[in-house]
Amino acid sequence: MARKNGNAADNDSKTAADAKAGGAADTKAAASKGNGADTGAQSGAGGAAEGDQAQAKPARVKTLNQFIRDMSFENVASSKEIKGEVQQEIQISVSLDSKSRGDDRYEVSIKINMDSKNKGGGEKIFVLEMEYVGIFELENVAQQNLHPVLMIECPRLIFPYLRRIVGDVTRDGGFTPLNLDQFDFLEFYRENMRRRIEQRQKEQEGGEKAKELSGTS
Repeated sequence: MARKNGNAADNDSKTAADAKAGGAADTKAAASKGNGADTGAQSGAGGAAEGDQAQAKPARVKTLNQFIRDMSFENVASSKEIKGEVQQEIQISVSLDSKSRGDDRYEVSIKINMDSKNKGGGEKIFVLEMEYVGIFELENVAQQNLHPVLMIECPRLIFPYLRRIVGDVTRDGGFTPLNLDQFDFLEFYRENMRRRIEQRQKEQEGGEKAKELSGTS
């Protein structure tokens, strides 16, 4: 657009009888000023885009501390005689919880319950209950990503230490060290979300049916 304005000015200077070199120079100078303004606007927009990219810092999860909050182990088999061959059958349940501690710090806990029974007779062999806690500092985590990070990434970081403790406790309790399999916290999170959605749908359907019944009665 700046070039077209400059050409129009040049044509006017050629057709005008009183046009002189000084007038043509003024016209070109004005055109160059216009080009400079456009260039400045483009460079300003580019600088703003670069600034936005610089501000988009990567998310960071930092483990500040981790510890056993509560633990109980009972060697049930030591207090009674189990006859015949003993084959352990272990049932494991896991639950997660999280809460804010302020200043971008969060507490995430893994609660694990283990119940070992004799596969043949069903006698209890041992019971292990433990709550393992990690304290984390989160930086540049978007609000919509906060819950998945707390329920997936944070437990994943501290689970290896919980796994080691379980092995040590079962060994010190007189059994073969129990090595837990790696836990898929991503699938665990997805399954919990599916259950919540199904539960909400059932509650909504129940509420609609209740309205229909109240309307017909």
